[in-house]
Amino acid sequence: MAFTGKATYTAGSTLPEIAEDVADIVSIISPYETPFLDHVGDAPRAAAGTYHEWLEDELLPNKDAIDWTDWGTATADTTFGVEHPERFRVGDQVKAGTCGEVMFVNAVGSATISVERGYGDTTPEALANDMGLFILGNAALEGDDAPTARFTSRVRKGNWTQIFTAGVRVSGSDLAVKKIAVTDELDYQKQERLREMLRDLESTVVNGTSPTATQQGSSGVRRAMKGIIPSIATNVFKPNVDGFPAATDLSEEQLNLALRLIWENSGSMIDTIVVNGYQKRRINGFITNSRKYSATDSTFRDLVSVYESDFGVCRVILCRSVPADTILLLDSSRVNVLPLIGRSFHYKPLASTGDFETGEVIGEYTLEFRNEPAHGLITDLDIA
Repeated sequence: MAFTGKATYTAGSTLPEIAEDVADIVSIISPYETPFLDHVGDAPRAAAGTYHEWLEDELLPNKDAIDWTDWGTATADTTFGVEHPERFRVGDQVKAGTCGEVMFVNAVGSATISVERGYGDTTPEALANDMGLFILGNAALEGDDAPTARFTSRVRKGNWTQIFTAGVRVSGSDLAVKKIAVTDELDYQKQERLREMLRDLESTVVNGTSPTATQQGSSGVRRAMKGIIPSIATNVFKPNVDGFPAATDLSEEQLNLALRLIWENSGSMIDTIVVNGYQKRRINGFITNSRKYSATDSTFRDLVSVYESDFGVCRVILCRSVPADTILLLDSSRVNVLPLIGRSFHYKPLASTGDFETGEVIGEYTLEFRNEPAHGLITDLDIA
């Protein structure tokens, strides 16, 4: 028999007698996490000016390259051009490329060096243009005068600060009414804008660039920091460019080669690999074929969060801000994101001219990216 008494559906679909049941929570799907900023951590200090500077130095180089195109007998030539003759001194022992031959420098000219071939009973080998030269060290004469002093000059590098801001305005009525899951609408709006600005800060740190002119800013030019990707110029690796492996799908061979080349050319050990989702899956795939599972295993794990090689133990950071075709190779000890003094993200209330509360969330930050040759990136990788 059909039910004839009072039920929840008696009044129809509007249910006027029943209290509204809404979960006391606001669910957000938009990504707002900042994994790279979390990895770098809080800066040890603040910037003291809108143009933040630091000093960089390097040791006298012990590498050069042959710069000579008119060869006679390559195994017998004793004088040849070099790219930077000022790097050589009389008494240097030099090796070329992977040759076993050691050469002894007898004289240094304005564009050439003169050497004794097959020094110390080593066997002369063929030389070629652009072949690398490695200075083993200098042998001084006993009782000789001190050599001419050589030195490097420290270099100032810097970056501009960038202002991040967002407005907040809530009417008096909106502040007064009772809300679902929100006790203070003004405070809620502050939190939402702060999340957005942290997201934008991370994206700018990775990708941002400064204007080409009037970088200090003006009434019509907005001051902006230079990010990591635009800052890297020395160690930029692309498939099939300058001998880099041609595969456009990231391989372990490519990753290890890039790490090795950075290690060879700088006193740095890469400790951070920052990637987007596609390249993260490629790194995870390095170990897939070597995994073995038994019939009782119920979980398949295909995750690489730390990549350990001969050239560094690297934390692998998954970051949405990195372009899908790019991998960042960083020494995180040389990367800081600094606020301008007193200008960390904060809420600044503004004078209200009506029935509302208003203010802005504001912060000013810059990227301190020291020793650019200590970092690198692989780009132009396949994302299909």
